[in-house]
Amino acid sequence: MKFESQLLKGIAPVVVLEVLSRGPMYGYELSHAIEQRSAEILTLGKGTLYPLLYNLEAKKLIKGKWETTGSGRKRRYYSITAAGEAELAGRKAQLVELAKGVDLLLGGALKAVF
Repeated sequence: MKFESQLLKGIAPVVVLEVLSRGPMYGYELSHAIEQRSAEILTLGKGTLYPLLYNLEAKKLIKGKWETTGSGRKRRYYSITAAGEAELAGRKAQLVELAKGVDLLLGGALKAVF
């Protein structure tokens, strides 16, 4: 199922912070992890992912560090900061409340799914 870009835009920062809370990753690896961990429901293309990473880094929610691989290739690894962890906790709490409200409006349909 394809989701409207505005819907994904709102949840994408939380998704990226959540995945990075499990350990540092470079862009392609992060994109792949998001797809895998969401059973390929959520996908972030380069045109969405990299501007988001730059934005999160500018807000000091993540930090990037260039590293050279064994083959000599440079990759930028991103990791979550303490501020990013705090932001993630707050956003997750908001999403839980949002899910409760949507579930109430849908007559318990979300509980039946999960």
